[in-house]
Amino acid sequence: MSTPAPPTVVLVHGAFADASSFRTLIPELLDSGLPVVAPAVPNRSLNGDAAYVASVVRQIEGDVVLVGHSYGGAVITVAGVEENVRALVYLAGYALEQGESLGELQGGFPDSLLASALVQTTYPQPDGSTGTDVSVAPERVHEVFAQDVDPEITRVLAVSQRPLAAAAFSEPAGAAAWHSTPSWGVVSSSDHTINPDVERFGYQRAGATVVEIDSSHLVMLSHPKETADVIREAIRATAR
Repeated sequence: MSTPAPPTVVLVHGAFADASSFRTLIPELLDSGLPVVAPAVPNRSLNGDAAYVASVVRQIEGDVVLVGHSYGGAVITVAGVEENVRALVYLAGYALEQGESLGELQGGFPDSLLASALVQTTYPQPDGSTGTDVSVAPERVHEVFAQDVDPEITRVLAVSQRPLAAAAFSEPAGAAAWHSTPSWGVVSSSDHTINPDVERFGYQRAGATVVEIDSSHLVMLSHPKETADVIREAIRATAR
């Protein structure tokens, strides 16, 4: 009997970052023989971003494990209803309930340092109106986002952010895939971007298997091996 093909790990980045935030995690996964896809998320709207990620997932042959960091956790919560998704892995992420917004979940807990570090800029929308983007003040990125990452890396991250449209914070999630799909959640216990209790609450509600890592918000960048171990465990536990 032939060995089943391993699932493809789809890495979904969050706000204020791009797929390069997985730069130290990806080699860990590839060296384990796992195929990896790390798409560029538009960061324009929660359900629109989820639809884009879902389109990527549908075009992958075989099973998928969806991994979402931060805002990417909200995206995989909606996109994870695709038939070939066999597990969800949240990395310092938002595990929303259907109909819940990021702002609603976050609003139930004390603010993190992020609230004082956000800056707003404008951008033109296709209909001619003006939208608002949110990013982190560059001089605050190391402190708020990545305090355990090499400062030489964070100064690049600070000026290469992928902003999130402010409207995404208030958009209700169109689905909550964790109701029917097994999930794992990594809590970054030294997170200054998302209150770790927001992560804990969402994971507990989702019935996720939870792992705590003493890490900044960018857990996959500063702790790639431990993060890869969680993904590998999700794959082993859901083997078909």
